[in-house]
Amino acid sequence: MSRTAYRTCPLCEALCGLELTLDDGGAVTGVRGDRSDPLSKGFICPKGATLGRLDGDPDRLAEPLRRTPDAHVPAGWDEAFDLVKAEIGKVVARYGKDAVAVYIGNPTAHSIAGPLYGAAIIKALGTRNVYTASTADQMPKHVSSGFLFGDPFAIPVPDLDRTDHLLMLGANPLESNGSLCSAPDFPGRLKAIRARGGKVTVIDPRRTRTAALADEHLFIRPGTDAYLLAALVHTLFAEELAGSPGNVNGLDDLRALVRDLAPERVAAVTGIEAADIRRLARELAAAPTAAVYGRIGTCTQAFGTLNSWLVDVLNVLTGNLDRPGGAMFPRPAHMPVYRTKRPYQTGRWHSRVRGLPEVNGELPVATLADEIETPGEGQIRALITIGGNPALSAPNAARLDAALAGLDFMVSVDPYLNETTRHATVVLPPPRPAQTPHYDLALLGFAVRDYARYSPPAVPLPEGRPSEAAILARLAVAASGLDAGPEALDEMIIASTLAKAAAAPGSPVHGREPADLRKLLAEGGAATLTEQRLDMMLRLGPYGEGFGADPAGLTLARLRDEHPHGVDLGALKPRLAEVLCTASGRIELCPPAFAADADRLRAGLAGPAAPGTVLIGRRHLRSNNSWLHNVPELVRGSNTCTLQLNPADAAALGVAAGDLVRVTSRAGALEAVAEPTDAIMPGVVSLPHGWGHDRPGTRAGVARRNAGVNVNAVTDEREIDPLSGNAVFNGVPVTLEAAGPARV
Repeated sequence: MSRTAYRTCPLCEALCGLELTLDDGGAVTGVRGDRSDPLSKGFICPKGATLGRLDGDPDRLAEPLRRTPDAHVPAGWDEAFDLVKAEIGKVVARYGKDAVAVYIGNPTAHSIAGPLYGAAIIKALGTRNVYTASTADQMPKHVSSGFLFGDPFAIPVPDLDRTDHLLMLGANPLESNGSLCSAPDFPGRLKAIRARGGKVTVIDPRRTRTAALADEHLFIRPGTDAYLLAALVHTLFAEELAGSPGNVNGLDDLRALVRDLAPERVAAVTGIEAADIRRLARELAAAPTAAVYGRIGTCTQAFGTLNSWLVDVLNVLTGNLDRPGGAMFPRPAHMPVYRTKRPYQTGRWHSRVRGLPEVNGELPVATLADEIETPGEGQIRALITIGGNPALSAPNAARLDAALAGLDFMVSVDPYLNETTRHATVVLPPPRPAQTPHYDLALLGFAVRDYARYSPPAVPLPEGRPSEAAILARLAVAASGLDAGPEALDEMIIASTLAKAAAAPGSPVHGREPADLRKLLAEGGAATLTEQRLDMMLRLGPYGEGFGADPAGLTLARLRDEHPHGVDLGALKPRLAEVLCTASGRIELCPPAFAADADRLRAGLAGPAAPGTVLIGRRHLRSNNSWLHNVPELVRGSNTCTLQLNPADAAALGVAAGDLVRVTSRAGALEAVAEPTDAIMPGVVSLPHGWGHDRPGTRAGVARRNAGVNVNAVTDEREIDPLSGNAVFNGVPVTLEAAGPARV
């Protein structure tokens, strides 16, 4: 007999609710959108529809593996963790704490365990060698928000459901489902803007599916968005279209900074006519409400931080920051509203080899291979990876792949033996999605409506099978070298959090006894310590019951039992005063570090626009990096690894659809199948990311049969945005040559 369970989809940032059908054995036999979810209202994409295939994938690992000279072989859980503790202990004892590095990948943001326990692993190690997928994705946005607002996670999102005008750069939400802007049914929301008389404008080197839906699409030369954005700011000042925002510092400095960046000066480098740039600025200023939104295409550039900064500068100058229909700050249910004002800092330490600054407690993934390969004090000898595949996703991935093979020890938390984890000494697989609880700790802070939803496990764990949280907690304890159970970690974090909350003015439990709060938490109906930690966060949050301060407020039990489909907490509300935590208590509109980097921007205008071909990435609706390529339904149809190029460029090369093209850069070379299309501007080529599943030693049969080529064979680890350390994946200079007909 079948049964039904409800959960949030864990496969992208859209937060869609799912209705699962399960058989008596716990297998997922059907998936459809949850029509009772107040945020997604039944919307589902191809990824979510295949959750059952991912959940039941026979290539998913069910038990730990340890590497022998010949292969990876099964190991018991105790054996695996004993090996981890012993080997990490040896490395630390001989070489010091910084000889152990941590890499945290994209999938951890789609889990409850990753955000709760990742920091504990880093703290237990005491290492400064921390790397995440953030510096291959969105770190410029964190740096921009950190300096503007004081909080690197205070990222304004477009109020899609109320805006009259949306200007998007480097974003393709019809394929990505949205990023740093969690919005189920992004296509429907864009159509609704147009239906109510608003306008959607897309700036992109490709006519993406999003661009095709928009009212207007303008091609832009990859890597030049900062010139366009600066010229828009210039126009607002020059034509007296900018407002006089209060509560800001640096307005006059900003005006002076863009004075010489007029549309006429940047038109040639961007490929957008000066008249169009001025018109874009005027339309933005004239709209009743408007929001500017830039995403991964603007972050993964040489000027990624300047792009992210200027996006929000435009929102401030047009009066659209923190207002309905503009760019607003979500108020997630699990985040406390009381905070300490402090200056935001980067560069508290630097990488050993290239001297790159720390940002948000981590170093750029672009220098991870340097730190493994280069001998000397502090050389990385051991690595912990959690839910990532940097052997594919890092710039110049082939170099990092080779470096991983030279480590003394490596442990990976991952459900697959993939291109990265094939190097691991120990692989610790988390349970199936259906066996895992879900609450979007990382993503609810970017939702276009305030909303919360908790999904308990739909299927119980087999006896002896640890949860993902238990795996990470035990890994943290093993990394610390202490003789303690994983529950000791949770108790320590709970005690520390309650003590801080009781001491913080503005907290709902200010002045109360932490021991009394701990007792109430234990009696709250949370079955595990992980659930108790989430319950504590919800109780202390802006909608929480505050341990009795507001009896009608939110608790985990109430969210789980009374709102199994999630709870709508309302449209986004103005809350800038609550968010701001700069030292001045004001928006720092022209941070000195950003103003200094503008000199680099001007240097690019000193000569003619650089000739030649540049490479950009591409997102597929059915793909999320490399971790969904073992699902047959998600490697079909348009989800193919081809090199898109303009027909005029194809003709000049003498290649037709299906022919091979050799793509070469400073970092390396690859051969890809040509797909001529007028959807991409001349002088630009595009390859999707996440492919290249042709390495030996992996266990992902579907991915191997649909290997594709890895775009990061030609991206360059030397090229980064200096303010954030983010890798440059867009605007990569390449050369092309015909390589003959496709090989069968």
